[in-house]
Amino acid sequence: MARPRAATYDDQRDRILHQAAELFALQGYGGTSMNEVARACGVSKAALYHYVRDKSELLALIALTHVGRLEQLTEDVLREQVSAPQRLRRLILRFVDEYAGSRHEHRVLTEDVKFLGPREQEQVVAAQQRVVQAFADVVREIRPELAEAGLHKAVTMLLFGMINWMFTWLRPGGAITHDQMGEMVAALFFGGLDAVRPQPCTATPTLTLAKRAPAATVSTKRQPAARPRKPAVS
Repeated sequence: MARPRAATYDDQRDRILHQAAELFALQGYGGTSMNEVARACGVSKAALYHYVRDKSELLALIALTHVGRLEQLTEDVLREQVSAPQRLRRLILRFVDEYAGSRHEHRVLTEDVKFLGPREQEQVVAAQQRVVQAFADVVREIRPELAEAGLHKAVTMLLFGMINWMFTWLRPGGAITHDQMGEMVAALFFGGLDAVRPQPCTATPTLTLAKRAPAATVSTKRQPAARPRKPAVS
């Protein structure tokens, strides 16, 4: 008979996933060992394997959990009884807000999915495609002529281009908040540059580049920038 899980099992696993995502984001998936993950989580390596089978499953859980949250967030907004422009604006604001607290998970999703097996990659990509399609459907509802010209998907990808790479430079606690950035993206997308209005900042904005440069994703085909990496470990 299988041993019953402790009441705190899910919370502890979530903490492990978050801590591992931070290590993968900063050091790279190949440059992070399970020993380092266990040490960062304050558990033994044996205890770590109580929650995940191996490093590959750990990566898969991080990516699938994060994209699953994004998909659930999308579904929640689409159920709101508001106009199509309001739904799209809500999607933009909610996504930027979600990225504020999950920038490490998002970096893993965008950069390390290539290390997953074919089955897990297909699951992640399928979820990403469903999210993109949901956004594109709202864009089509707002501007049906774009869909008729075959442009609504391209416009949607331009929108994701504005928000998907914020993790490389926008930091929580900085002069510009994620809430302000969400409003700025929405204004820029709906009204162009003239629609963006300055908001007071508490300090001089600074651009802080992340240690790992943005690399390729399955969906965008971006090429990784050269960067020093630790030797691959398991």
